[in-house]
Amino acid sequence: MSLFNVFDISATGMSAQSVRLNTTASNIANADSVSSSVDQTYRARHPVFAAEMQKAAAGQEESVGVKVLGVVESEAPLNVEYAPQHPMADSNGYIYKPNVNVIEEMTNMISASRSYQTNIQLAESAKNMLNKTLMLGRS
Repeated sequence: MSLFNVFDISATGMSAQSVRLNTTASNIANADSVSSSVDQTYRARHPVFAAEMQKAAAGQEESVGVKVLGVVESEAPLNVEYAPQHPMADSNGYIYKPNVNVIEEMTNMISASRSYQTNIQLAESAKNMLNKTLMLGRS
């Protein structure tokens, strides 16, 4: 594997973690929203990642990066609350809140942030190694 492949792998990792951070931020931002129907209620979203095995299987590359396959909505049940005085209550007096667990989302945010930071450090280390290799050629 070429040292240059490290930059590609690191870039795909940073891109994937960026999607994860954005999705988590969206979940946290909508955690306290309220709706009067199940259909209109925000549902937590989570990115789905996979290794880019097609490139490796086709023999195009020795290294494998990360690919974002998409973002899926959580199948967890919504939070239903009986609040007949609430202006958004349905005809039965219920309001519907998202299925977002803020503690879980904060944990995801910390994990994604650290993974992003690790990919940056990896790219920085690879850059330093390349620079030192070039310096060897000058001596």
